[in-house]
Amino acid sequence: MPSSEFVLASASPRRPALLRQIGLAPDRVDPAEIDETPRKAELPRALALRLAVEKAAAVAARHPGAVVLGADTVVACGRRVLPKAGTEAEARACLALLGGRAHVVHSAVAVIGGVGGPKPRIRVASSRVSFKRLTAEEIAFYLASGEWRGKAGGYAIQGMAAAFVRTVSGSYSGIVGLPLFETAQLLRAAGLVPALASGADKPQL
Repeated sequence: MPSSEFVLASASPRRPALLRQIGLAPDRVDPAEIDETPRKAELPRALALRLAVEKAAAVAARHPGAVVLGADTVVACGRRVLPKAGTEAEARACLALLGGRAHVVHSAVAVIGGVGGPKPRIRVASSRVSFKRLTAEEIAFYLASGEWRGKAGGYAIQGMAAAFVRTVSGSYSGIVGLPLFETAQLLRAAGLVPALASGADKPQL
């Protein structure tokens, strides 16, 4: 019988908070710590899906029988994958590129374990975000906030960068870091039933 243990394969503090919104808290958080370097000519959506599956698989190997959730979020301008900004220079370059244009955020989820066995269940939510034109002063002010650190594309939509966003089409929670609708469907199929998803549609497996 599958274990009832629910393990989140992520170091992000945002994902446990998002899971709590749908009535599920992981029993354990175990970051996968895999190499996230894109492969040659790998498209942004494919990258997000691959990394979500690899994170889930790496952690599932350490927790036999558990239900493991892996996730990854990729910000892309066309085919260009923007980095998870680790330096102010990277964040500045991202914001300069995003200002005055639309970009796509691919947020992928993979669940391994539970009902149905070890085959990964996967979903991806792709959302379109449009930024206003950014002045040098706005970019400098945002960089001073430090919110950009470790964020894909150099910004956090749930923070001060919300003032830059003109329009959003798609999954807001996916842009934050975990698409809750898709996540709820996958966890429900694995045997974990989020409180707000008991009557939801069956996911594509």
